[in-house]
Amino acid sequence: MTDEDEYFHKLDQEAKARLRAKLDAEMSEKEAEERKKLHFHKCGKCGTDMQTLIFRGIEIESCPNCGAVLLDPGELQTLAGEDQTATFRSFFSMFGSGRD
Repeated sequence: MTDEDEYFHKLDQEAKARLRAKLDAEMSEKEAEERKKLHFHKCGKCGTDMQTLIFRGIEIESCPNCGAVLLDPGELQTLAGEDQTATFRSFFSMFGSGRD
């Protein structure tokens, strides 16, 4: 192989690698969207579609099948009120939410 052939071969390989990376990223994004469609608004316990209910002025998701409740970040603190013992704060800091 001549230097010129090696140069163009290298350019071709780099272009293929960039295209492969782009296609992989697009595939990952597509797979993430498909997973979201499969699991969005589904009960984590039994897979049934969750129902949105208003409880004490807060929208919560509840499973009509098994009764599981899904709270968005901050909703438990809002519903429970101020935690004088810092129990919630220490509980949530264990899971890295960092919310006070």
